[in-house]
Amino acid sequence: MGKTLHTFTISTHEKQSFTNLDHYLEKALSESGVQNGIMVVYCPHTTGAITINENADPDVKTDLKLGLDKTFPNKPEYIHMEGNSDGHMKSSVVGASETLIISEGRPILGTWQSVYFCEFDGPRTRTVHVKVLEG
Repeated sequence: MGKTLHTFTISTHEKQSFTNLDHYLEKALSESGVQNGIMVVYCPHTTGAITINENADPDVKTDLKLGLDKTFPNKPEYIHMEGNSDGHMKSSVVGASETLIISEGRPILGTWQSVYFCEFDGPRTRTVHVKVLEG
């Protein structure tokens, strides 16, 4: 079996964005040699997250941004000194990781699903860890 822990660096260019991770996950899975098991995709940042969502219509990402901004606006009364409390809230709600089932060398995803890194305090350089486990 090959390497099972992979770390990728992602550069984001907006305050809030969704970066498709599918090609990173394919690389990690290919290098691992795992045919059946699980893959954990993890974000070690407090203003970033990982999610699974639609990959067909780019308007979904736009609507997600608008919905998150409306639900978690950056209010002037927040006391966190860095001014990014909204990013921390969005990260906490979306979550730091996703777990995928690997079957016959492929992640099981729905027809329109992809895995995304969610940036909530960019632009920044971010890290995503992918662990592939056989089983």
